Amino acid sequence: MIGLATVGAIVGVLLVGLVILVRKPADTRSVLRWSALAITVLVAAALTPFTVDDSGTAATYLLGVPVVAALLPVLAQRIGRLTLVADLVAALVLTGWGLLLGLGIGGAFLPAVILLIASAAGTWAPRRSTTA
Repeated sequence: MIGLATVGAIVGVLLVGLVILVRKPADTRSVLRWSALAITVLVAAALTPFTVDDSGTAATYLLGVPVVAALLPVLAQRIGRLTLVADLVAALVLTGWGLLLGLGIGGAFLPAVILLIASAAGTWAPRRSTTA
């Protein structure tokens, strides 16, 4: 189950990258943040039965921390402040949590980090000119 969730997350990240390359959305960073949240939530949902069987009530925070971390950039975007900091903090928390739980469910949360780092990197990228 863990391997399936990890492969699903990797495929999800690759699909998001493909969509961004092909469609070139106006607000790429927003797409990256929402996609990272969606992938993290789906991974947590897929791992819930396994984690509850293995860890009992501890599954609440084992799966909740990554979801809350992935939610931070989306909330920062809605507020309109500190989005770069939120992207980097969320990526750091997801990476740390993924490595902490690396021998178990943690690796499945790591692919979403790529999207958050790409969102943070997009903050420094020059904006495309709208004039021809």
